[in-house]
Amino acid sequence: MVAAAPRADDTAPGAFGAERSPGVAAGAPGADRGGALIALEGVDGCGKSTQARLLVEALQRRGAAVGPLDAPGTVVREPGGTPLGEGVRELLLHRDHAVGAWAEALLYAAARSQLAHDVLWPALAAGRVLVLDRYVDSSLAYQGHARGVGIDAVLQVNAAATGGLLPDLSLVLELPRRVAAARRSSSPDRIEAEGEDLQKRVADGYAVLVRRFPQRMLVVPGDGDRAAVAASVADAVLPWLERRGLLGREASGEPS
Repeated sequence: MVAAAPRADDTAPGAFGAERSPGVAAGAPGADRGGALIALEGVDGCGKSTQARLLVEALQRRGAAVGPLDAPGTVVREPGGTPLGEGVRELLLHRDHAVGAWAEALLYAAARSQLAHDVLWPALAAGRVLVLDRYVDSSLAYQGHARGVGIDAVLQVNAAATGGLLPDLSLVLELPRRVAAARRSSSPDRIEAEGEDLQKRVADGYAVLVRRFPQRMLVVPGDGDRAAVAASVADAVLPWLERRGLLGREASGEPS
């Protein structure tokens, strides 16, 4: 059972709005954006990468203009999506060295800033639907809560870094930790290699975020088979996009 998606008028595009802490300017360079940003979130091994890809396929079948302007029909992954972002990804995930909690938070924010400027804002301004494999809520859960930097502190940094760009919908795939652990790679990246204590704190962080930001964050059970989880994700996303008029554009020939 997936939580009901917010109504189209429940999600103010662009600015951090009611979520921002005192002193954080909205600063959204595209507050009247016509597209939508949907993020798949969860602990490592939750299946979000697979579900993001399946969601893109479902959106294409419904005629949505999905994906970045220069790579239509693709998922945007984080960190990544730009040459700088891919370099930060290599540095953070695939190098065997210590990284402090604040350094980690700032590096993710730097990669995200470049992604927002180069990829996300232009696509949203063109009315496209973007599906992201992680976004801001990952930093709030991992660095803000699990690492102890503070959710508000990480939110402030990312508000400045992205021009206030939050996801319209953030779907958190939730499943028992033992299931997620069994799904994780036998060759873990730097963060996965930290073990179950970190993953527990991350899961707790997502629970805090869902309670704090119910207007845009939904929990989707992720322990079913791939098709069942994909159906739940689609049920959460497609009606919301339809109300915003973002389905059927490519099939009808409307400009994206």
